[in-house]
Parts: sequence; structure tokens; C-alpha cells
Amino acid sequence: MSVRRTVARCPADTEAQEGCGIPWGATVAPFAATDELRRPPELGDRGEALPRCDSCYAYLNSFCDIEKWAWTCALCGQLIAFSEEQAARYQNSSHPHPEVVSSFIDLEFDDVEEDNADDNFQARPVFVAAVDLSASEEFLELVKSSLLAALEAINPGALFGLITFSHKIGLYDVQGPIPVVKYVSIPPDMDGKLPVDLDMAMPLPAFLATVEDNKEHIAAALETLRPTSSWERATAAGQGVEGVSMGGRGFGVAMDALIKYLGPEYGVTFAMARVFAFLSGPPDYGAGQLDTRRYGEQYSSKGEDADKALLPAQTSYYKDLAAQAVLAGVCVDLFAVTNEYTDLASLKYLSIESGGGLLLYSSTEEATLPQDLYRMLSRPYAFGCILRIRTSTEFKAATVYGHYFPDPEYDNVQRIICCDQFATYAIDFEFSSSSGFTRHMESPPVLQMAFQYSILVPQDEDTKHSYSNGNSANSSVSSHSPGYVVKRRLRIRTLQMNVAANFTQLYESADTEVILTVLTHKIIRASLDDGVKEARALLHDWLVILTAQYNDYYKLAQFAAPTTINKLDVAFSRCPQLQALPRHVFALLRNPLLRTHDEGVHPDHRIYLQCLFSALEPSYLLRAVYPVLSSFETPDKQAYPRHSLSRAALITSGSPIFFLDAFTTLIVYYSPTADPALPFPPPQNCKISSSLFFLK
Repeated sequence: MSVRRTVARCPADTEAQEGCGIPWGATVAPFAATDELRRPPELGDRGEALPRCDSCYAYLNSFCDIEKWAWTCALCGQLIAFSEEQAARYQNSSHPHPEVVSSFIDLEFDDVEEDNADDNFQARPVFVAAVDLSASEEFLELVKSSLLAALEAINPGALFGLITFSHKIGLYDVQGPIPVVKYVSIPPDMDGKLPVDLDMAMPLPAFLATVEDNKEHIAAALETLRPTSSWERATAAGQGVEGVSMGGRGFGVAMDALIKYLGPEYGVTFAMARVFAFLSGPPDYGAGQLDTRRYGEQYSSKGEDADKALLPAQTSYYKDLAAQAVLAGVCVDLFAVTNEYTDLASLKYLSIESGGGLLLYSSTEEATLPQDLYRMLSRPYAFGCILRIRTSTEFKAATVYGHYFPDPEYDNVQRIICCDQFATYAIDFEFSSSSGFTRHMESPPVLQMAFQYSILVPQDEDTKHSYSNGNSANSSVSSHSPGYVVKRRLRIRTLQMNVAANFTQLYESADTEVILTVLTHKIIRASLDDGVKEARALLHDWLVILTAQYNDYYKLAQFAAPTTINKLDVAFSRCPQLQALPRHVFALLRNPLLRTHDEGVHPDHRIYLQCLFSALEPSYLLRAVYPVLSSFETPDKQAYPRHSLSRAALITSGSPIFFLDAFTTLIVYYSPTADPALPFPPPQNCKISSSLFFLK
């Protein structure tokens, strides 16, 4: 669990927080194998026996004062009595427990899934591909190659299901050499009620097939996928073939039916279900269909702001569907391959609130969907996660940003269906009262992150071995593996933070990557509420205010004097930690995320960037906003690890090869002075290839 803060020292009170100009917050990657200093957690067992505070419910940690029969909570100061068993546990100093010796621990629960440990079928994860047949041949070929790559990445103990949708839903039985398909028609009306439930059309055990035994059968079923003809779609929609809008993409009904299909089996048939939904255009048939006519020139005639009008969802259908998915233990990843307006502003909730991702590709020719899906499935993942944030009584988490579903009962509790080691969440802190942290505090303020999660471990794999490999929930096993068992664990990171005595200590402890991350989350939220133009203005004003407060604190300029502008230090020369911020903010202002509709930014591309940027950890986000330019003398010999992003760097450095890493876009450039004998493209095993940031 990696926790990074905007400032390593806390502001003393509200006045200091607002006066310094730096946002006070943090980012957390709960399933990261190490902390922010790359230290692994202390491992242990009996997580269910870890003592908790009776007042604030924080867990016992290494900052607590432990006596013979009681302990003092480091967060709220409450004295908590030990039970007899707990007293005996902590009086034994010959075997110190992880929670006493380390602020970063990972404990396994001893009493989880014991009754079902021998049930191989129950412990398996489920992956379901939902394929849009209202598409072109090129789209289906891309999906087929992507799913074939996915089958190589999915662990052999998983279960796989294939479902298609258009004006009807197709359920595939792939457990035999010849795939069997059962169809259920989707009614064109908006109530979304199917004539036959999916479990009546095909029982779930017939739909879900083991990957290790049926990989060839699944591949054969994928080869049978064909686009639905325009005649079928037009007939189903009740239109003539020459109608302007044929309809036929019943995505909303299909996803609703699939979630209801899987939901009753959550925890009985499977431990976690992950749906890969492949979409070639906007849902335009049955319940959940979207009106894409709102994207066009009508805003100019109505005097409406397109940048503001196209950001909110036009319907709550998919947000409500996401709530059902969370209850059913279903995570939805949405892959949209289209260059037409699809209204991802409405669809995004189904993926991000269920813990999934949203990826957009403008064409099938340039889509990297097979590689992206393979990498996604090759990563370790946790499921059934609960993230709790607790703080000392003087401050609190005001806002939490990221892809999660908020717990309807408890504050600062986030439910996450699926989480990999890169998934990151941002937190905005504020003081509980204007008094802030008193000058004579007996102990510094404390922040505690508790992450409860489940992983799948092969039955014949030693638990210690799975720990030593760092979150090896998705480890490869032989096809003869007897099955998987669910392991429930509790990961806790507790930080004790010093309070800054003045602005100098705040500025010198600033982390610009985390500041940019928190700012990005705030700006995304502001754009959804008030529009892109207002969000741009807020970000611009923030940088102006920070510059003014910095100059005022260091007495660099008298703002009432007419010569003030000539004395302003806009480069933050007194504070090296802040010097990169103006460049980063400028890059964010020029990013398509904050560029207006008039500048040619497609609204779906903006929504895609919002979903991408709101899940990246700080160093990754910085590359996406402010790329890294490096140079090489040969494909195997680096010249300079970092250049300024300028034309002069390409001209004056003298290097023959340049590599630009913008996270999702990677560019290798050979200068005109490069030796013609240098191989292009660079060999697969050279140093340039190993430097590809996104592919690591």
C-alpha cells in the first residue's frame, strides 16, 4: 500500500492550509505490493483478532502506547482495555507481532472460507465476454484476437462465459466441440423486461466453462461470431430497411440481464465476476438506449454550452445498473471501439463504480485492444475490497476521489469490486475545526488506511509463497491445478505526520506529482459540475494565487507598488520543490481534458481521459500530462535520460534517437543526422524497448 501526501508536513490550522496555497491531501494505491518507499509489509495471521478502538474503530498500530492490560489509541487518545486473550498475546515479547513493530502490515484471516476450502468450483473467478454484434467484421476480428489473447492471460482455474447482444441476447455453451447458442429476444420498449430469464434459457453451469479444459472450444465459438445484418436489426426495431436509424444495439438490457444472471451465484458459484463489454457504438435499442442527437450543432442554435451540456449523464440508468453490479459482485470493463458519439458520460458509471476500467479506441486499425486486455489480465488483482480511511480527531477526509462505490451506510468507506496494484485513489483533507492542531500536542496527527480484500490462491500453493511473490492473486499455475481457495486479508498502513511550523516547511516538503494528482481530481469534479471553461479558470486562478502567496510570504514583492510585476518570482527560485508546478499546470491546461469543444475535442475522448486520469498513480499521471523526452546514441545505449520538451532539445543535443513517453502514446524519432545503419524500428530486445514505460 503506497500512500503519498501533497506535503510531508501538515499545515498547523485552517489559516495555514489556505494561506500556503498548496492543496492538503494524499493518494493511496491500496493493493500496491510495497509502500511509497518500496518497503514490503510485515506479514502475519489472525487479522480478525487485531484489537480496535472502541471510540474511533482504528486498529492497534505501532504508534499506540501499549501497557500490560490496555492500550492507547494513537488516533483519538482513547484508553482501550485488552481482553484476557489479547493481553496474553501482547505480553509475549519473545514473538513481537507485525502490528507492534511495523506501520505497514498485511494480515490473513484464519476463519474465512474454511467450510468451502475443498469446493474447487466455488473458489474460481468468472470472466464473461459480452460482444456487440451490431458491428462490422473488422470490429469482431479485433474482439476475437483480443479474447484469444485474454485466454492466454487468464489463470487456468478460471471460468469463462461468452454472451452476445444486438436486438437479441445470445448465450454460448462452449463446453463441447460444437458451440450451442440460445437466444433471448430483447423487447424494443423501455421497460427492459425479457420474455425469458437467462437462467431459464441456459443454466449457469452450462454457460460457464473452465478455461483449462475448454480453451479450444472457446476459440471455436469465437470464430462463429458474425455481425447482425442490417435487415435483422431494422426488422427488430420495427423500421424499414431504408430507415435513418435502424437501432439494434440493446446493450443496456443485455448488461442488466447478465448482472441478474450472475448475481444470485455470487459467493456460491464464484468468488468474483468480471465482465468485458465490447461496444461498437451507442446503445440504441430497448431500455438504456441513449439519445446521441444531443451532440451536434443544436447547442449553438439554443445558446447552450456544449462543453457543459455533454459532460453530465443524460440518464441514471447505467449508474443504477452499477449499484446492482456492486451488490452482485460483478466488475464491468468497458471497451468502446468507435469514432461516433457514444455518450460515455452516461455509460462510464457502469465501469468506474464497479471497479472496472473504460477504454476508448477511435478505429479498429490503430486499436491496441489485444495488448491492453492481455496486460490487464496479467496483473495481480484483489476483489471484494473495502477501503477505510481514519484520521486523528483534529482533521478528516473531506472528499475521496477514484473508481469506487461509496458505502451507503458509513462515511469514508469505499467498496471496490476489483482492484489491481496500480489502482489509485485521492483524498482531500480538511480540519474538523478552525483551531487545527494545537501547538502543544502530545503526539503528532495520525492517518490510517485499512484495506480489506480477497485474493485467489491455488490450493496446492503455500500461503507464504503467495505472500513472498507480492500479491500473487493472478499467479500462473499448471492446467492440472486442483483449484483455488479464497483468502481474505487485511492490509493496514498507519502514518504519523509532523506539523509544519511555517510555510517554508510546507513548501520544502511538497510533492509536485501528488499535488498535480489532487488538482486533476478537483478539476475533473469542477468540470462535471460547472463545465470545462470554469474548470480551466479555476486551475489558472489557483496557480496565480499560489504564486502571489509564495511571493508575499518570502517578501519578494510589494503588491501595492507599481513595480511589483518586475519583481515577481514566478519560477519559485526560493523553493526547488515547487519549480516544476507551473510547467505541469500549463501542460494540464493544454491537455484535451481541459480544452474546449470549439478546439475539436470529442466529448467521448474527454470522458475517457477523465476515467483514465482519475485512476492513475501520481508518477503515471505526470507522464500522461507532461511527457518524458529521452535520447539514445544507439538502440542499446542511452545518451540523456531527460530533455526539456522543446524543439531546441531535438536540434542541439546531437543525439540521433529520441524517445517520447506520454504514457498512452510512445514515439521513437530518428533525427536526420542518425546513422542509416541504425535499425528501425528498434529491435524488440534493445534498451529502447525495455524503456517503454507503459508496457512494463
